[in-house]
Amino acid sequence: MKRLGHARSHWHVSREGVDLRRRLEQPDTVAIHAEPQQLVFDLKRTALIVVDMQNDFCSRGGWVDYIGGDCDTLMAPVEPLNRLLPALRERDVPILWLNWGNRPDRLNLSPSVLHVYNGDGEGRGIGDPLPDNGSRVLEKGSWGAAIVSGLDASPDDIYVDKYRMSGFWDTPLDSILRNLSVHTVLLAGVNLDQCVMATLQDAVNSGYDAVLLRDCSATNSPPYCADAAIYNIKQCYGFVADSAELLRAMNGGHERGSER
Repeated sequence: MKRLGHARSHWHVSREGVDLRRRLEQPDTVAIHAEPQQLVFDLKRTALIVVDMQNDFCSRGGWVDYIGGDCDTLMAPVEPLNRLLPALRERDVPILWLNWGNRPDRLNLSPSVLHVYNGDGEGRGIGDPLPDNGSRVLEKGSWGAAIVSGLDASPDDIYVDKYRMSGFWDTPLDSILRNLSVHTVLLAGVNLDQCVMATLQDAVNSGYDAVLLRDCSATNSPPYCADAAIYNIKQCYGFVADSAELLRAMNGGHERGSER
């Protein structure tokens, strides 16, 4: 019989028949300290979603830099992510890069979305070229939509374009996660209080378990915005943990490189 579908969710088919049974893998269980409670979950049913770690938000010469925002702060997740990503790949945890990458004609964007990035109509908003490098703001295929230099992205990872604060609206993200048999999503990236938070909320509203990786997330909003987002995640939506704690759990409770 031939396998039809992804390794995590597939049928076996032949000319004579179809076997609909999904082959359940043995769980790869980790237990970590988190807030508001400790967590136990299965890495075989987990994916990491990294939100908007792209040039327009995080790099000098990008859109946030052009409008006078603190883009350097948004590079803080790079180092902890680069420690975490290889370990997750070793355990076959899917890595999804969720970047803002609009259609050139912007036909799927309402005025309310466009207004956020060009409030008075006189600035450089979604799809407009930046004066210094000509990159069109948040447009698919542009320099601004590309993942920042120095971040460990692999060609074998999964790449999803989004067009709003939440990565679940008008995208294939939900279908991809369900076909990967994902139950738990780890959230990272920027901005914690905006696109990360909106995606996490919609993940929970769609039935997923959500864990924010605090040290792999950042925002250039005032500190009280991050504080409110973290409070609401713990109070209403899910859990908050650190990637170092996850790495220790995956490494048998030891720091990477420590004696066992």
